[in-house]
Amino acid sequence: MKTLDKIPTGKIQRAGKFLQTGAKVGANYIKYYGDKIVTSEEAARGRLNKNNAEDIYDGLKSLKGSALKVAQMLSMEKSILPRDYVEKFSLAQFSVPPLSPPLVIKTFKKNFGKHPEDIFDTFNATSVNAASIGQVHIAEKNGKKYAIKIQYPGVAESIATDLALVKPIAIKMFNIKGKDSDKYFKEVEHKLIEETNYLLEVKQSKDIAMSCSHIPNLLFPKYYEDLSSERIITMDYMKGKHMSEFTKDNKDEKFANTIGQALWDFYMYQIHKLKKVHADPHPGNFLISDEGKLIALDFGCMKEVPEDFYIPYFELAEKDTINNPKIFEDKLYELEILKPEDTTEEKVFFKALFHEMLSIFTKPFHNEVFDFSDAGFFQCIAQLGEKYNNDSQLRKMNGNRGSKHFIYINRTFFGLYNLMFDLKAKDIKINNFTNY
Repeated sequence: MKTLDKIPTGKIQRAGKFLQTGAKVGANYIKYYGDKIVTSEEAARGRLNKNNAEDIYDGLKSLKGSALKVAQMLSMEKSILPRDYVEKFSLAQFSVPPLSPPLVIKTFKKNFGKHPEDIFDTFNATSVNAASIGQVHIAEKNGKKYAIKIQYPGVAESIATDLALVKPIAIKMFNIKGKDSDKYFKEVEHKLIEETNYLLEVKQSKDIAMSCSHIPNLLFPKYYEDLSSERIITMDYMKGKHMSEFTKDNKDEKFANTIGQALWDFYMYQIHKLKKVHADPHPGNFLISDEGKLIALDFGCMKEVPEDFYIPYFELAEKDTINNPKIFEDKLYELEILKPEDTTEEKVFFKALFHEMLSIFTKPFHNEVFDFSDAGFFQCIAQLGEKYNNDSQLRKMNGNRGSKHFIYINRTFFGLYNLMFDLKAKDIKINNFTNY
């Protein structure tokens, strides 16, 4: 893969890259308007999505940082975005152009004050994994192997600027309107700032490892504060297959179920017991060891779950709530999905939309045991997403719906469900976490 010798870090440079990307997207829309006259709307829309996905991803991958992170977040919501966006943006999880070795050494020296070989016996300047905010290198010291995560230069400093440039695209994609829509962008900005603070990530990683170490079949690397800094993390090198490799090759159903139960228990224990959660459940953040253990990595994105959100959120998932029109409506207001200023049309529309969506999406919580390999369950979610993606009535309405906490909690559940499906995990005990 081609490496990067530099990353645009200045506001003007980064804005210029966004403008280039915006111009390409604009040209794609011009083609689309002409295309749908001579072909069908469906075919024209398909080509538009494919071209936009390629141009947006190609523009973001050289910028790294928050813009690419937003693409990664969007790729996890497989049931919401068109397939072309999902497939292209999913590359942001663990397949982006890495920094060149000279830039790696320069970045390390700038952030740690020393050449890596002044600290380690050996240091491989070629990365083994490159993602949106940082990339990973292998080092050795006194016969022990370490994984070193190095943050890309300029990422932390460009978050606010990048999000301001991404905002118009996001508003158009998700039809966000209204004066309070900034709360969503502020929530994303706040979490991204946290993700670039590697000292905070080390602390969060150690806290989660300690709190969840008792969960069976779950492992964590050890983190080294004395070998870490605000932009560099040193941890144990953990040997294993990335989850995407494991799910592609695995034929052992019992093995998959064991990993699936560990993954599910890990998330349910965090949410229900710790009231905070690893809100970045994509395949690049998990390894499967040869011994059959799930290895959890990268705790830069942790989401606190406040009690005043937690209670109505999980009450809304209960079958009795969904089936009681009055209580269901009350919970929609409590979670800011419905608003006092909504028109009658908006109220009827969104109440029906969320009733249909939650009736499907919450099914795992209505059973003691659930089969996440059931393609029919995920097909229903996908069909619902497709239905509302193409709904002309929805496009006319204000998509600014729900508490700001939905962004990362829903992202967590979308990501978790997709991982469970990829594992083809069956017979998963939904409330097994209560045993720990």
